[in-house]
Amino acid sequence: MDCQEKLEVPVYSDVDRETFLRDIYPLRRPAVLKRVPLGPCVRAWTVSYLVQKGGDREVKVHVSPDPRMDFLHKNFVYRTLPFDKFIQRAAEAKHSDFFISEEPADLRKQFPELAKDFHVPQFFEPEQFFSSVFRISSPGLQLWTHYDIMDNLLAQVTGRKRVVLYSPKDALYLYLTGDKSEVLDIDTPDLQLYPEFVKASRYECILEPGDLLFIPALWFHNTLALQFGVGVNVFWRHLPLETYDKKDPYGNKDPVAATRALQSLERTLGILEELPPDYRDFYARRMVLRIQSRAYLRQPMKAVQANLDTA
Repeated sequence: MDCQEKLEVPVYSDVDRETFLRDIYPLRRPAVLKRVPLGPCVRAWTVSYLVQKGGDREVKVHVSPDPRMDFLHKNFVYRTLPFDKFIQRAAEAKHSDFFISEEPADLRKQFPELAKDFHVPQFFEPEQFFSSVFRISSPGLQLWTHYDIMDNLLAQVTGRKRVVLYSPKDALYLYLTGDKSEVLDIDTPDLQLYPEFVKASRYECILEPGDLLFIPALWFHNTLALQFGVGVNVFWRHLPLETYDKKDPYGNKDPVAATRALQSLERTLGILEELPPDYRDFYARRMVLRIQSRAYLRQPMKAVQANLDTA
């Protein structure tokens, strides 16, 4: 999309734990990590090997006739398929349906034979581990723009994948419903319907087999499978345990305090409805200013000056 500012995701090579924690993680920005040892999976995970090792264990998958999956309008159905059949169908070069695996998981428990091939990068403490999720998708499949509340590493084991990311600070321009953006076509968006979308800065990268992408919590991301590919998402809890909803198997519910705040906001908006429209507008603006002054992160002076210069 030419009218959006495009930024490249920085690339690092031969990153070890010390380098990641010292030079990359504190920045809280996406990063592509190359030549990080992932184990024999990069060479071993062919379609025939996955079919043989994965067997007929049943998995939950999304199936859609449309390559651009839409969670808000549910243009897909959930199916339970044997893993070997799922792999064979997802890998088809010509297909009328698009598939992606999507369920809470620990690869070590669900597919221990395959888990032996994948070495989880030791960039966090073992007790912080939350899940390791297979990301297996048909060629051409595009997954909606969303954010996660946990830090994660996307390991692109086989195949190529495009990933587009947006900063949490651009949330105002993404037309959110919950944790998902309403803008499905991020390459040729309907600017009559979503005029503010052009203000969001677009970070983009292509993941090659063996690449890792660090996606910090709250960064929005949209993936497009350029080829049939197998990936593994590794999520970990980087905040205190009490921050998270204990009844959340997927790890995608907002933090407990954020959920309470959003519920309070809905009650407050209901109270504002008791006012005449002009008063409601005025006090809503006052509330926005109050939220900005109390809750927004302060911008560095250089960033403030840059905003003033472009105003």
